[in-house]
Amino acid sequence: MKSLSFDKSFNNSKLFFSKNELSKILSCYSLGVSRGNWKDYAINFSKNEASFLMFKNTVGFPDCVLTKSLRNKKNKFIYKLQSNHHSKNNNFNHIDELLIILKRKNLKII
Repeated sequence: MKSLSFDKSFNNSKLFFSKNELSKILSCYSLGVSRGNWKDYAINFSKNEASFLMFKNTVGFPDCVLTKSLRNKKNKFIYKLQSNHHSKNNNFNHIDELLIILKRKNLKII
């Protein structure tokens, strides 16, 4: 059996979602899946940004993109919501504020 070795700079060079943040995002995503809004997701990490992309289909452009980026001045995070339904970008200081908007977007009246 072969063990994988990770470069020490790997964890320090990329911005990640915390376990708590990812849990909240996946909970919101699962509600969208159960309602038939989304079918697939992707997670992208870079040095200054972490993104969670939600797709209506497995092929195509994302329906929604949640982005966590580092604010340079105070080492605080800013969260962004980019959606096909809303043309403007929404900026938030906390992940909970972003998810409230996203859950509200998924409500449907039958």
